[in-house]
Amino acid sequence: MNLKQKSVMFLATGCFIGNISFAPGTFGSILGLPLCFLVSKINLLIAVFLIAIFIFFAIWIAQEAEKILNTKDPGCIVIDEIAGILVTFAGLPFNIISVIFGFFIFRALDIWKPYPIRSLERNLSGGTGIVMDDVAAGICSNLLLRGIFFFYN
Repeated sequence: MNLKQKSVMFLATGCFIGNISFAPGTFGSILGLPLCFLVSKINLLIAVFLIAIFIFFAIWIAQEAEKILNTKDPGCIVIDEIAGILVTFAGLPFNIISVIFGFFIFRALDIWKPYPIRSLERNLSGGTGIVMDDVAAGICSNLLLRGIFFFYN
């Protein structure tokens, strides 16, 4: 592997955390939590812009990693979970309650992939398919969290 490929794999696997043999997506989501905390401290408009840039970057990295590994949507790629968890917490308070609920809601939706999440995974290919189902799970998680907080408060 050349330096570019090694760099792509380092980023795609979340600093190689995706190489953990069990629950790499869960560990990738945990890895994204400090980024969520940092993003929660900046202006919402800037945060949304940065998350959008991250999503485009994640699509490119996932696409390249899929080519390197010559496997469709390999489990070791966790940059998609990081993108999804960022979307989950976008514009929401970052506290212990939101982190616990948001993390578990996101992981459940990412694993079970209810409609329309599964259809994105099936109908999109390459890096776009790898990342956008997690982004959709993040959007659904964000909306569910907002609903929970609305009814709770």
